[in-house]
Amino acid sequence: MLPSTTSRVERNTAASVNREIQQRTEENIAYFAENPHKIELRLHELEQEWDIERTLEANASTLNLVGITLAAAGYRRWLILPAAVSGFLLQHALQGWCPPIVILRKRGIRTSSEIDLERYALKALRGDFGGLEDTTALSTEERVRKVLVALGNKTTF
Repeated sequence: MLPSTTSRVERNTAASVNREIQQRTEENIAYFAENPHKIELRLHELEQEWDIERTLEANASTLNLVGITLAAAGYRRWLILPAAVSGFLLQHALQGWCPPIVILRKRGIRTSSEIDLERYALKALRGDFGGLEDTTALSTEERVRKVLVALGNKTTF
Protein backbone atom coordinates (compact mmCIF):
# COMPACT_ATOMS: atom_id res chain seq x y z
CA MET A 1 0.00 0.00 0.00
CA LEU A 2 1.28 3.44 -0.91
CA PRO A 3 1.75 6.03 1.84
CA SER A 4 -0.55 9.05 2.00
CA THR A 5 0.49 12.15 0.13
CA THR A 6 0.68 14.32 3.24
CA SER A 7 2.92 12.02 5.28
CA ARG A 8 5.00 10.15 2.73
CA VAL A 9 8.11 12.33 2.90
CA GLU A 10 8.17 12.48 6.71
CA ARG A 11 7.62 8.70 6.90
CA ASN A 12 10.65 8.19 4.67
CA THR A 13 12.90 10.68 6.45
CA ALA A 14 15.18 9.71 9.32
CA ALA A 15 13.57 10.37 12.71
CA SER A 16 16.49 12.56 13.76
CA VAL A 17 16.05 14.79 10.69
CA ASN A 18 12.30 15.05 11.30
CA ARG A 19 13.02 16.03 14.92
CA GLU A 20 15.48 18.73 13.83
CA ILE A 21 12.95 20.20 11.40
CA GLN A 22 10.17 20.07 14.03
CA GLN A 23 12.43 21.64 16.65
CA ARG A 24 13.40 24.47 14.29
CA THR A 25 9.73 25.10 13.53
CA GLU A 26 8.83 25.17 17.22
CA GLU A 27 11.75 27.52 17.95
CA ASN A 28 10.50 29.84 15.18
CA ILE A 29 7.00 29.83 16.67
CA ALA A 30 8.39 30.52 20.16
CA TYR A 31 10.46 33.43 18.83
CA PHE A 32 7.46 35.03 17.16
CA ALA A 33 5.31 34.42 20.24
CA GLU A 34 7.76 36.73 22.01
CA ASN A 35 8.03 39.10 19.02
CA PRO A 36 4.49 39.37 17.63
CA HIS A 37 5.31 42.59 15.76
CA LYS A 38 7.50 40.50 13.41
CA ILE A 39 4.84 37.89 12.56
CA GLU A 40 3.68 39.63 9.38
CA LEU A 41 7.20 39.63 7.92
CA ARG A 42 7.66 35.95 8.80
CA LEU A 43 4.34 35.07 7.16
CA HIS A 44 5.58 36.76 3.99
CA GLU A 45 8.82 34.74 4.20
CA LEU A 46 6.82 31.52 4.59
CA GLU A 47 4.86 32.36 1.42
CA GLN A 48 8.19 32.49 -0.43
CA GLU A 49 9.68 29.30 1.09
CA TRP A 50 10.08 26.43 -1.36
CA ASP A 51 8.78 23.11 -0.12
CA ILE A 52 10.44 19.76 -0.79
CA GLU A 53 8.24 19.05 -3.82
CA ARG A 54 9.06 22.31 -5.59
CA THR A 55 12.75 21.97 -4.79
CA LEU A 56 12.86 18.40 -6.07
CA GLU A 57 10.93 19.31 -9.25
CA ALA A 58 13.22 22.25 -10.04
CA ASN A 59 16.37 20.20 -9.50
CA ALA A 60 15.03 17.26 -11.52
CA SER A 61 13.97 19.51 -14.40
CA THR A 62 17.39 21.14 -14.47
CA LEU A 63 19.18 17.79 -14.57
CA ASN A 64 16.81 16.49 -17.26
CA LEU A 65 17.47 19.55 -19.44
CA VAL A 66 21.23 19.20 -18.97
CA GLY A 67 21.13 15.53 -19.94
CA ILE A 68 18.93 16.12 -22.99
CA THR A 69 21.02 19.09 -24.12
CA LEU A 70 24.26 17.12 -23.86
CA ALA A 71 22.67 14.17 -25.71
CA ALA A 72 21.46 16.52 -28.45
CA ALA A 73 25.01 17.88 -28.72
CA GLY A 74 26.20 14.39 -29.62
CA TYR A 75 26.97 12.92 -26.21
CA ARG A 76 24.30 10.22 -26.24
CA ARG A 77 25.55 8.59 -23.05
CA TRP A 78 24.15 11.61 -21.17
CA LEU A 79 20.64 10.27 -21.82
CA ILE A 80 21.23 8.13 -18.73
CA LEU A 81 20.87 11.29 -16.61
CA PRO A 82 17.25 12.13 -17.56
CA ALA A 83 16.40 8.42 -17.40
CA ALA A 84 17.75 8.15 -13.84
CA VAL A 85 16.11 11.41 -12.76
CA SER A 86 12.76 10.30 -14.18
CA GLY A 87 13.07 7.04 -12.26
CA PHE A 88 13.80 8.96 -9.07
CA LEU A 89 10.75 11.17 -9.63
CA LEU A 90 8.53 8.15 -10.14
CA GLN A 91 9.93 6.54 -7.00
CA HIS A 92 9.27 9.75 -5.08
CA ALA A 93 5.71 10.04 -6.41
CA LEU A 94 4.93 6.50 -5.33
CA GLN A 95 6.89 6.16 -2.10
CA GLY A 96 7.75 9.67 -0.98
CA TRP A 97 11.42 8.83 -1.13
CA CYS A 98 14.27 9.07 -3.61
CA PRO A 99 18.01 9.63 -3.11
CA PRO A 100 17.90 13.47 -3.36
CA ILE A 101 15.27 13.62 -0.58
CA VAL A 102 17.86 12.50 1.97
CA ILE A 103 20.13 15.43 1.10
CA LEU A 104 17.33 17.99 0.82
CA ARG A 105 15.77 17.00 4.16
CA LYS A 106 19.16 17.14 5.92
CA ARG A 107 19.45 20.69 4.55
CA GLY A 108 16.16 21.48 6.31
CA ILE A 109 13.87 21.62 3.27
CA ARG A 110 10.35 21.18 4.65
CA THR A 111 7.17 19.69 3.27
CA SER A 112 4.23 21.97 2.55
CA SER A 113 2.51 20.53 5.64
CA GLU A 114 5.47 21.48 7.82
CA ILE A 115 5.50 25.00 6.40
CA ASP A 116 1.73 25.26 6.88
CA LEU A 117 2.06 24.24 10.53
CA GLU A 118 4.31 27.23 11.21
CA ARG A 119 2.12 29.52 9.09
CA TYR A 120 -1.09 28.61 10.93
CA ALA A 121 0.58 28.72 14.34
CA LEU A 122 1.75 32.28 13.62
CA LYS A 123 -1.70 33.26 12.38
CA ALA A 124 -3.18 31.83 15.56
CA LEU A 125 -0.68 33.79 17.67
CA ARG A 126 -1.63 36.88 15.73
CA GLY A 127 -5.25 36.26 16.70
CA ASP A 128 -6.63 35.11 13.37
CA PHE A 129 -8.42 32.18 15.02
CA GLY A 130 -10.96 32.38 17.81
CA GLY A 131 -10.45 30.82 21.21
CA LEU A 132 -6.81 31.76 21.58
CA GLU A 133 -7.22 35.39 22.55
CA ASP A 134 -6.49 34.66 26.22
CA THR A 135 -2.96 33.39 25.60
CA THR A 136 -1.20 36.71 26.31
CA ALA A 137 -1.06 36.02 30.07
CA LEU A 138 0.60 32.64 29.53
CA SER A 139 4.32 31.95 29.31
CA THR A 140 5.81 31.67 25.85
CA GLU A 141 6.08 27.88 26.19
CA GLU A 142 2.43 27.59 27.28
CA ARG A 143 1.30 29.88 24.45
CA VAL A 144 3.19 27.89 21.84
CA ARG A 145 1.89 24.59 23.22
CA LYS A 146 -1.72 25.88 23.24
CA VAL A 147 -1.44 27.09 19.65
CA LEU A 148 0.09 23.83 18.46
CA VAL A 149 -2.54 21.78 20.26
CA ALA A 150 -5.27 23.97 18.74
CA LEU A 151 -3.85 23.13 15.33
CA GLY A 152 -3.82 19.41 16.12
CA ASN A 153 -0.07 19.04 16.43
CA LYS A 154 1.54 16.78 19.00
CA THR A 155 4.53 18.74 20.17
CA THR A 156 7.71 17.90 22.05
CA PHE A 157 8.25 21.57 22.92
